[in-house]
Amino acid sequence: MTPENCIGSHHPKWFGLAVQALVILSKENIQTCPSVELAAYLQSEATLLRRILAILAKEGILETREGRDGGYRLKRDPYSITLSEVYNTLQVSDPLCYGIIETAGSHPFGVEMKSIFADITAEMDRAVLDLLGRYTIGGIAERANGLRN
Repeated sequence: MTPENCIGSHHPKWFGLAVQALVILSKENIQTCPSVELAAYLQSEATLLRRILAILAKEGILETREGRDGGYRLKRDPYSITLSEVYNTLQVSDPLCYGIIETAGSHPFGVEMKSIFADITAEMDRAVLDLLGRYTIGGIAERANGLRN
C-alpha cells in the first residue's frame, strides 16, 4: 500500500452528508427532492451537496430529474445500497492511514516501519469496509424513523 492509496479525493464530511441525504431520499413518499431542500434539511450548503449527489448519480445510486418538479431520487432499493458502496463511491480520504505512514522516515528503520504500517493500514481499510458493508441505507432509515417515534 502506498500513501496515495490512503488518500481519497473527498473529505470524510462528504460521507456523512451523503448517507443522510440518501436516508431522506429513501422515504416512500418522496418522488424527487431538490438539492436546495435537502441542504436546508441537513443544514448544509446546497452547492456542496450537489457535488456529492452528482457523484452518487454518476455511479447509479441516484437519478436526477430536470425541470420544475426535478431533483434527486434513489435509483435502487435502499436495502441494496451499503455504506461501503457509498464510502467507496466517494473515495473518502483517510488521514489516519496517511498520518501513520508519514511518521516513518527514509532511514532503514523507517523504511521497514513503512512496510509494516502499510500492512496494518491495509487491514484497517478492510475492517472499515467490512463494517460499513453490514449497514444499508434502508436499515439506517428504519433506525432513524424509530428515533422520531
